[in-house]
Parts: sequence; structure tokens; C-alpha cells
Amino acid sequence: MSDEAMEAFARELAGEVDEAIQSSNGSIYSEEEFTRIVLDRLGDEGAIENPTLLWQEGNFARAKYKITGYSIPDDEERLILVTTIHTGEVPPRALDRDEILSALQQAMKFYECSCKGLHTKIEPSNTDASELARHIYEAREHIGVLRVVLLSDGLTGLRSIDLKKAFDGTRVIVDLFGIERLQRILGQGLRRDDIVVDFCAERGGPLPCLKASSETADYDAYLASIPGVLLADIYEKYGTRLLELNVRAFLGLRGRKSVNAGLRTTIRDLPHRFLAYNNGIVATVDAMDVEDTGNGQFRIKSIRGLQIVNGGQTTASLHRAKRQDGARLDAIFVPAKIICVGGADLDEMVAAVSKSANSQNTVQPADFSANDPFHVTVEKLANNTWLDGKGRWFYERARGSYGAAELKASFAAGQKRRFAQETPKERRFSKTDLAKYLNAWEGQAHQVSFGNQKNFQFFMQALKDEHPDGFEPDTAWFKAFVAKAILFRVTLSIVRAKKFAAFQANIVAYTIACLSWACGGRIDFDMIWARQDISPELHKLLEGWVGKIDKALRRTAGNRMVSEWAKKTECRDGLRELSFDLPDKLPPELSATAISAGRGSSRSKVRNEEIRL
Repeated sequence: MSDEAMEAFARELAGEVDEAIQSSNGSIYSEEEFTRIVLDRLGDEGAIENPTLLWQEGNFARAKYKITGYSIPDDEERLILVTTIHTGEVPPRALDRDEILSALQQAMKFYECSCKGLHTKIEPSNTDASELARHIYEAREHIGVLRVVLLSDGLTGLRSIDLKKAFDGTRVIVDLFGIERLQRILGQGLRRDDIVVDFCAERGGPLPCLKASSETADYDAYLASIPGVLLADIYEKYGTRLLELNVRAFLGLRGRKSVNAGLRTTIRDLPHRFLAYNNGIVATVDAMDVEDTGNGQFRIKSIRGLQIVNGGQTTASLHRAKRQDGARLDAIFVPAKIICVGGADLDEMVAAVSKSANSQNTVQPADFSANDPFHVTVEKLANNTWLDGKGRWFYERARGSYGAAELKASFAAGQKRRFAQETPKERRFSKTDLAKYLNAWEGQAHQVSFGNQKNFQFFMQALKDEHPDGFEPDTAWFKAFVAKAILFRVTLSIVRAKKFAAFQANIVAYTIACLSWACGGRIDFDMIWARQDISPELHKLLEGWVGKIDKALRRTAGNRMVSEWAKKTECRDGLRELSFDLPDKLPPELSATAISAGRGSSRSKVRNEEIRL
């Protein structure tokens, strides 16, 4: 990464922060807007699972604490707290050690104080922070890993620090997301780059292996035997991020004859036979440091970008047995095939390995690849469906394709201006955007609340369940989709302008879902497509609804975290029963029968019934 590329990225990011502040749709504080923008994008990339912006600082028992966000992954055995250092300086300067340590210590103090009852001392008006502190207090015996993430527009180095048992037996992992690392992840799309396993440090020496691939292959493959305790430890550190490209989910211990119940029995009663009984794991890595010791023998020193594409159940079962059952894993070894994709097309190769490795499973997985025919067709529709002969939307089917197209157009001044006019950035959307807009309109706001990456998986699985032979959208479908995108984005701007303290993503998703439920799908998408905007009447209606949605989410959550409650089907069903007042004169979009084009399902037919609340 060149200094010029990093500085250009920093300047562009600073411009986004300034633009957000000047738009009056967000905070007036640059540090808060920087945090919001970066958290949103890290969530899109899957670097942080479903992050929530939450600004909270204060003192407790003479200790100063401060956080700027958090995330509670699904297993709830780990917690992510976010802190921020925003300098506003371009070119970026290096942060000094004291700055970094102070920010990290204040975030860790929030966790420590929460474990000691901070929720009883926080001002009643700060309900979001109080709920998080109470959640930590109640879950303190179960949280095994605290991940402290530092976001900064300064230089911090590309390092991650594992403090093992730093506080009351809790493992603390410090991740520094300085501008150089943000540029690598957000600017270049290296989603898995920070998943690193150093075998020399973790097990006291390199991992012996055999090379299984030929010299002419465009990948390297090695066979090894990984200690069970090391595999469980890696899972504890990274969690489901190891399984992002794995199309098979961890199914749980359901019944005595389930696969995982058998794994548990072997781990507990016959650990020395685990290697013989278990099929092992298949893993891909982006890079690896391998030592050739001669005579056909090799040793793996470290790997980067680890993904377990088959064997997720094995990995999670080992961790669960160690964590919940107190099982000793010293005698367990797991057979492993490790593939370094090297010169091959990374995403395509990994997806193919994952699909092939899981092909004999009884579970029918969704294919999450950008090369899925559905996404290819959407891209063609975006390229060929014009607004007025002068503009169109841009589908970023592959990560970074918009930037690549923009760069290609920049070589000629006329083409650069034309590209900017035809496909401005505000008309760009990604795969996760597509899934978010469609699932929200389909009423699956609880799935949207899981965050972009997981919601995308839900969407793709539902698409394949409804259309096992494939679904090919047409122009009418695409125009309706764009209308939903506009509706979602306008609602987001309304929510940001209202400056809700937290849970903005949940409020937006449930507002869209409630509108869809209330009008029975009768909304004129053609009108929104033609305007490329919603009417002032619909805008006013949504302005009145978002506050009610916020209150309803908090009320129905009770003593639960709103961000966690929003993921439940009970939350979805509860808000579906809400009653909203529609004006006597309906917005024009709701005044005519229209087609509700979702995924092409039976729910996406002409609705002729009256609007009922």
C-alpha cells in the first residue's frame, strides 16, 4: 500500500465526514460522524458483526470510561466495545502510545465498571448505555472474550494484541483500526486479512504438514493435524468470522443422534479416537508462511485470512465442549486440508471450494457468491435500465467494481464527466444493500437487524428456497426494487435527521416493514421510480411514524437490549400488530393499486384489497 493511496483514502473519508456534518442529517461532531461512517462500512464488510453506534463517557468509582459503539455477536459469549480517536488531520499523523493506551483503557474500564453495576449509576436519560451496561452485568459470567476495537483516522500500525486472561478470566483482544488498516479493509476489500494464526506463538513451533498439490496448480494444498485445543482457541478468538464463507451453519445439539451430539460424546469419552472418527476440516487461507525442511517435509509457520469452509460444526463443537462442559482437549487432533488460493481468483476459488466441500451434506446451502445468476442478471438490469436516457443505477456486484469503473472513466475527461452524471455515487448499491431493502419491505425487519452480512445470507437462502430452479428478475422487478431502495434511503435520512441516540438501523427497517404491512403492499413503485423520490405527503407520514417505531421497540423490549430484541420474530410479530394513523387524504403512492415486487414470490402479486390497519 502506497502512502499516496492511503492519503487519498484518508482525504476521501474526511470529505465524507464533512459532508455528513454539513447535510445536518447526522451529528455536528466530526468524531461521532467518523465513527458512524466507519462502523457502517466495517459492518458491511463483515469486519465487525452488526455494530451499533453508542456514545457514552463518564466516571464510576474514580474510573473514567468511554465507548463510541458496541456489538454483541450471536453466540453472546463475546462482546465488542468500540472507542475512537479522530484527529481530523490529512495527511494522517501517527498516534502516540499514550493516546492509544488511554483510549483502550477507557473502553476496558466501561466493561469493568459494567461488571460492577455501572447500569445503576448511569443517568436515566441514557437508557441505551444503561441497557448495555446491564446486559454486561447480567452476562458477565458467560462473556469469555472482550474485543476492544480502536477506530482512528491516524496511524496506529496493523497490529492486534491478545491479552489472554486480562480481566476476571476474560480474554481481551485489542484490534487497532488505524487509517492504514481501514484503507486495506474498506479501500481494497481485504475482509479476512486480519484473521491471523501464528503457529509458532500459539503452539510453540510450526505446524508439520505434507504438501498435496502439484507444482502446476494455481493453489497450494497441505495436509496437517491441528491440535483440538488450538482450534478451539482460534474459534474463541474469532468466532463465526472464521465461518463467513462456510455455507453450513452450526446446528446445535438437537437430539441424541445428531451429528454434534456424536461429536460431543467423542470429545468427552473417546478423545484419543477423535482423529480416527472425524472427517476433519477444510480451510482456505489468503497467505501462508511455509518452511521447506527438505526430504518432502514442510512446516507452516503462520497463516492469514483463515476461513473454515467445511468443518464448522467440528470447530464450534470443540469450543463449546471446552467452554461449557469443561472438556480437556489435549488428546484431540483434527485432520485438516489447508488450501492457499494464491494466484487463483480469490472469491471465486473460495466459493467453489466451499460449495464442493459441502456438496455431500444433507443441508442444502445457499450460494453466497457474487457470481450467482441472480446477481449477474441484476447487474445487467442496472446497466441497461435508464431513468430518462441520461442516468442509471450502478449495482456493485463485486466489491470495488464501482471504483474500478470510475477509474477507467477517469482516463478521459469527457468519459469521467459522463460517468459521474450517469451513475453518481448516491445511485450505487451493493449486494448487502439489495438484501436489506428487499427484506425490510418483505417484513423481515428482524433479519435486517442481524446486520448486513447475516441478512444477506438470510435473503439468499430464502431466494433459493422459493426458487430452487433460479429466479431471473426483469425490468419491472428492477424498477420496483429501485423504488424500495429510494424509500429505504429516504427513511434513513429522516431517522438520522431526528438524531435518535441509537438503534437507527432497527428503526428504519421496522418503519419500512410497518409501511408494507399497513398498506398491504399497495404502493405505486412506478411513481417513485419516475420521481426518483417519494412525495412530500409520504415523507411527512414517515416522519410521524419513526418516533412511534422507536418507542414501540423500546416498550416491547422490556428489560432486553433493543438491538437484540429487534432480531427476534416475537419483535417482528409484535410490531406487526401496531396500529398507525393514515391521513384522510392518502399520499399519492398509496392511492392506487400497485405491484409489490419482492423476490418474485407468491407475496409479490397485485393487491386489490382495501388498506387495513
